[in-house]
Amino acid sequence: MSSFQIKISRFKPSIIDPPAFFSYELTPDADWTVLDALEQIRIHQEPSLMYRRACHHASCGTCACTINGVEGLACKTKLADLGTQAITLEALHCFQRIGDLVTVRSTLFQFMHPDWSCLQPDDKRDNHDFLLSGDGRAITKFENCIECGCCVSACPVARKNRHFLGPAVLSAINREKKKNPSTENDLLSLAAAPDGEPSCQRALVCSRVCPTGVYPAKHIAELRNQRKRTGNTA
Repeated sequence: MSSFQIKISRFKPSIIDPPAFFSYELTPDADWTVLDALEQIRIHQEPSLMYRRACHHASCGTCACTINGVEGLACKTKLADLGTQAITLEALHCFQRIGDLVTVRSTLFQFMHPDWSCLQPDDKRDNHDFLLSGDGRAITKFENCIECGCCVSACPVARKNRHFLGPAVLSAINREKKKNPSTENDLLSLAAAPDGEPSCQRALVCSRVCPTGVYPAKHIAELRNQRKRTGNTA
């Protein structure tokens, strides 16, 4: 393959601050992913480059970032499929940025009740974004979602309103009410709050960028339709 220009938004508090773009050139193999490119840049050109990776097969969500303006998993996105040799990489939006492409995504859980069935116990402790219980010991995992944060980052409402429940939480609400019908009224009231489903602008980008087919927009539409049928408001 021909050489690629990889432009990365770099940030390190008090060092590269404010953020700035740095460009790196490399000649990848035909099957390289964006994560492969990041690994090569870190090993051979920029040892201080910060990004996250774990599973390397699109099941953990750790390597999520913005690739040419679209949220995606670096380990799943092949350079050859991007249709250009000029690649721009940025951190996800809406989350606290620690450095370069690294963000803290624990805020995905901030509006979720710890008793919801979508939050399941997990013994693995290698994911910094797992939710700690009040005693700091129990670790939980978000069912049917790899906690990548792509849907939240892509959402135009979440980018402007930090109080918006967001597509991940609204999807969890819809799944929870199906699993536990006795909680339906309370969950619909939560979803019907001003910063819940009514704030959704139906951009649909949350579903487009979801790497695991959760389709948050579909869940939000179901909440909207049921709320209108039942007349449930916050």
